Parts: sequence; structure tokens; C-alpha cells
Amino acid sequence: MTLLESITGPRDLDALSKEQLLQLSAEIREFLVQEIAKTGGHLGPNLGVVETTIAIHRVFDSPKDAIIFDTGHQSYVHKLLTGRQDFARLRQTGGLAGYPQRSESVHDIVESSHASSSLSWADGISRAFAMTGQNDRHVIAVVGDGALTGGMTWEALNNISDDNTRRLIIVVNDNGRSYAPTIGGMARFLNTVRTRRSYRNLYISSRDAFDKLGSPGRAFYRGVRGGLHGFLSRFSNNEALYSNLDIKYIGPVDGHDLDAMQEALNQAKGYGAPVIVHTITQKGKGYEPAIQDTADQFHAVGQIDPETGESVELAGAPSWTSVFADELLRLATENERLVGITAAMLRPTGLHRMAERFPNRVHDVGIAEQHAVTSAAGLAFGGLHPVVALYATFMNRAFDQVLMDVALHKAGVTFVLDRAGVTGPDGPSHHGMWDLAILQVVPGIRLAAPRDEPRLREELVEAVAVEDAPTVLRFPKGSTGTDYPAVRRLDDGADILRESAQKDVLIVTVGPMAGMGLEIAENLAAAGIGATVVDPRWVVPVPKSIVTLSAEYRLVVSIEDGIRVGGVGTRIRQDLREAGVDTAVTELGLPDEFLDHGTRAEILERVGLTAEKISHDVIGMVQGSKLPRARALAADGTNTGAIPVIFHPQA
Repeated sequence: MTLLESITGPRDLDALSKEQLLQLSAEIREFLVQEIAKTGGHLGPNLGVVETTIAIHRVFDSPKDAIIFDTGHQSYVHKLLTGRQDFARLRQTGGLAGYPQRSESVHDIVESSHASSSLSWADGISRAFAMTGQNDRHVIAVVGDGALTGGMTWEALNNISDDNTRRLIIVVNDNGRSYAPTIGGMARFLNTVRTRRSYRNLYISSRDAFDKLGSPGRAFYRGVRGGLHGFLSRFSNNEALYSNLDIKYIGPVDGHDLDAMQEALNQAKGYGAPVIVHTITQKGKGYEPAIQDTADQFHAVGQIDPETGESVELAGAPSWTSVFADELLRLATENERLVGITAAMLRPTGLHRMAERFPNRVHDVGIAEQHAVTSAAGLAFGGLHPVVALYATFMNRAFDQVLMDVALHKAGVTFVLDRAGVTGPDGPSHHGMWDLAILQVVPGIRLAAPRDEPRLREELVEAVAVEDAPTVLRFPKGSTGTDYPAVRRLDDGADILRESAQKDVLIVTVGPMAGMGLEIAENLAAAGIGATVVDPRWVVPVPKSIVTLSAEYRLVVSIEDGIRVGGVGTRIRQDLREAGVDTAVTELGLPDEFLDHGTRAEILERVGLTAEKISHDVIGMVQGSKLPRARALAADGTNTGAIPVIFHPQA
């Protein structure tokens, strides 16, 4: 049995010697490389927090002491130390989640993987402990340095610093990177701490001096190391950032030195008030392919060869992200007014290609979506056209800014939302399933959902041409897949993808649901039911042609990969009623619930969004056995009007 296999919970660490802890660290790194190579996942961040996580669990007593990870992608080591060592189905249906998850373990507290929220959680939990007399419990927030670029972090620090009696430890995991190198003044400050020669020289020379005295000298050095840290910090001005916050600062500490980490954490634990422990770590530590990866040091990988780090996944169609990146670069070359903005997601959203060509026209603001959006409004006022590229799930955080700063001021800003709809393995907080419902309530907004690569290119062109309102372009994760050419394009830009002379069912598909809509139409045709498939392209506002077409059919079926509550289907039904069209509408989409991790196909099947299930239900609606019932046909085959539905209350 390996040492790792003997760890069933954090207290198993207590009996291990220093040599055994070093061996355990090596075993954990080997385990992570071998297992994540098979499944994919967040490799680089977890390789960088091995010793730091071990030290936290050695010093503190989870779950009595609450440990929070910001963001949760750096929690794999925590999972291993809390008895979860079956990584065979990591991020797959039935397997471990890629982030902390309460249903997995009492050691997990915060499930959301949205950055910069941990200090607010820590503030609330520590207040609760203090108010309820639980003064023997600590709260530890492990904050990646990228999270410090988010405004919510500083809002929380403002409150934490106002009450210095709580047992709250903030571990700043400083590796100089969020995905790519961390952006902003905070990053520059931390970088000077990491590299300041005065600190490093004093640290090394002091340690060497005590080493020459042998074991007694080393023991004495360890005993005074906390005071030495404080002295060196003040000497080299490391506390400059934190002095006005009135929070104790310890560091910087080598996050890969178990002794140093445990000493620093024990000092923080005994202080009896909020403490910042600043740790310096290396993303990808111990795995050369990750260290040599200049893009993001294997922040997240697919299936790879563990020996070389090379991907073993088969190349397919180009990704939605890469198509967007190429098209935006082409447009930026032609139009110097286009500028790009992202929130610590330069490469993941594809803006890196424009940044390489036009570095002064792309702005990475750090993990600060709210700031990004309002800054974009300012750029638009100044005569530019900003393209704000984010993951769809992170757009939720900036709704107020879209509403009040962009839309209210009629600013020409284009939002490009990557990973929209069901994203799969990253789970509930990463599904981009709320954007359509949330954003369509914004007055004047225009939402586009391309179904394939050609439509992504043409709709991006159309989006950046709008100068008096926000535009949104949303697309899913993965490859663009099949192209779906239109049979004909209507005057307002909607595309007919399949047309039936027999006007039974009008299927309105949103974005990549076009392929499913065409498959359903085939199934209905086999059952003798005529179905026409239409892609609005711009789904909000609903094109007038959709309303006109709906009046000609017996039933309208809308299909989207966003939540159906307040979704595009709801908007279509409301527009039909406003126009006096009484055709029944069934709105198909995702349920208003948090969806567990799994593949996109597995999740869609789980919620009933499959061609087979929908076809079966629609046949029932046309036959009148399932609500909503399709409009009946007269003997001559013409529409007779909607069938009244009478509800009989139960006795």
C-alpha cells in the first residue's frame, strides 16, 4: 500500500514524519498526472498546491475548521486527503466533481467555482462562529492570486478588516497566474514580492547562518522564523499592500516547503484575529510538460499522454472559440474601432489571437466581469466598439452593468458568450444556461445564437455593426460540427432549414439545437406529420417572420439549450399572443435546476432533450393526446382554430 492509499481522512496525516510527508507529496503528484491524463481536468493548479494543502490539513481540523477554495478547481489534493481517491470518472457522470461538492463530503463547503467569492463566505462563516460562541473553530480561505483581481474580494476585505476578533486565515496562493499570467496592479505588487532581491538575500543568508550551527542552530532558526518573516517583510516593504487593511500579514512563504507552511499557518492559527498568509507556489510543480507550457501551464487539460503531456484526443472540426478568434481578428484588421475585453480569459475565449496582432487593442481586466462591462460602455462612449468575450456562466455576474451601464445608455457593445448552454464536465456553476433568460429582459438588447460555423462568422459581422444597443452572440463548448445550410432566408434574416408543404408543426430551433430540430422533423415525417424547421438566427427580439409562420401551423415547438423558464420559447409564446395568434406553443429547454456534471449528450438525455423523446411527445400533441394540443384540422384539411382546453378539478 502506498502512503496515499493509507490516507482515509486528514487526521491520518498527523502521524507521518517529515520524510513520509515528502513521499506523500510525490505520490500525490504522480497520482494527479496519471489519473487526470485519462479523464482530463485541472492539472496545473493542483500540482502547485500539494504541500500547501497538506500543511493546511495538518494544522487545522477539517470539517470542524472550515476550508474554502477560491476557486474550487485547486481542490483535487483536498479531495485526496479527505478520502476521495477514486478519480477514474472525475468530472464524468457518477464520478467525482471537478470542484468541491457538499454531496461528496462534509469537508466541502463552497461548491460554486466562480472566483472571488471565498472571502465573503469566510466573512460570513467566521461571523457566525463568533456570534454563536464557537470560538474554537477557524475559517481558512485558500485564494488563488487571480481571485484578488475581483472586486468582491476587496469588498469582503473591507469588512473583515473592520472586525479583528475572528479566527480567519486567508491563504493567498500566489503563483503569478490565474489562467494565464495574472493581470493588474495587484499582480505587479505580488510579483515584486516574489522577486525582490532584498527579501530573498536576507532570507537565504539568515537561513545559511543558522545552518552552520548544526542541529541546535536549525532548531533555533525554526523557532524564530515567524519573527524573522515579520522583520524581513517590513524591511522589504512587503506589507505595503496590507498595512491600511489592518490585517496581520505573514509571508511570503515558500508554498512547497512543508515546514515553512506549517510554521506560518500555526502562527496564523494562534494569532486570534484575521491573518493573511502569502504563499509562493509554482503552477504545474513537479511535472515538466506543465512547467514548460507557456500558455497556461496545463491549467486544464483533456486526455493526454502522461509521459509527454501531448494530447491524445482526435482532432475534429474547429472549435467555436477558434472560429470566433479567427473572425474577430479578420474584422479587427478591417475596422480599427474594434477593441477586445475579457476577464482573465484571454486564451480560453480566443481573444489571444487579436491580442498578439493588436496588443494595444485588447484589455484583460482580471477576474472582474462587472468592471469589464462598464469599462466597455466607456469605450463605446469614446468612439470605439468593444467586444467583451466571457464564458456564458460568468455573464451572470455583470447583469446590472449590462442593464444600467450599457443598455440604458444605448452603448454599442458586443458580448460574445463562450460555453453557452450545457457545458458538461465542469458541473452546475459552469453551465451557461441562464444567459438567454437573464439577458432578454434588457430593453433594446439583441441576442444571436449561431447554429454552425458560417452563421457564427456572419452573425459576428452583424453584431459589431450595431452601434446603438448591446448585442450578444452565444455559442456552446466544443467543435462547430456539421454545417446546416438554409433552404431559404426570409426577409428579416430567419433561415428555413427544412420546409414541409403539410403545415402541421413549426419547429423553432435556437443555435446548435438546429441538428436536433432537423432530426425531429424527419421522425415526424415518418409518422405522416409535416414539419418545417426554422432558425431565427437573432432570437431576441423574435423575428416577425416567426410570428407570421406560426399562424400558418397547427403547433409551434421551440427548442433551446437554456432554461425554459423565461427562455426564448416563452418570448415566442408571448409575441404570438400579442399578435393575436392562437397557435399552441410548447417551449422545450432545460429545467430550472442545477444540473450535475456529465457529457453534454448525457445531460440532455437526462432532462429529456433528445430527438426521440421530443418526437414522441410532439406526435402526441398533434394527435390530441398530449398537451398542448395542436390545432385540429377540418375535413378539407384546413385549420379550424385552436381546441379549447377544459380543466376538470379533481374531486
